Amino acid sequence: QVRLVESGGGLVQAGDSLTLSCAASGRTYVGLTFNSYGMGWFRQQPGKERDFVAAISETGQSTLYADSVNGRFTISKDYSKDTLFLQMNNVRVEDSGVYYCAAYEPPTTTQAMMNNRGYDYWGQGTQVTVSS
Repeated sequence: QVRLVESGGGLVQAGDSLTLSCAASGRTYVGLTFNSYGMGWFRQQPGKERDFVAAISETGQSTLYADSVNGRFTISKDYSKDTLFLQMNNVRVEDSGVYYCAAYEPPTTTQAMMNNRGYDYWGQGTQVTVSS
């Protein structure tokens, strides 16, 4: 089974940069490995639903971003390390929350990539707090 472990969260100031990592291991129920499944990042704030942040296709050729982070965040996959990254630049107070990485088995749709119900595997989350 796929295991996802996030790291890199912490306390930063508005305007700073931060990189989140998600180390992946194992296989999906149908035997897919890191090279063959797509992934995403979601953010959850207290009392709110888990919101889409960014997604990347299994090949890395397609990426999607929430409007609120487009131009500031970059999602990427390192196939040599089986690791997903989220580079967060010019962070804002409203970027605070618990960040979760997730994986899905293709094929999928753009709409599904932006919805937490479109993902089959989840990490435990890492807290990001941005102070003003």
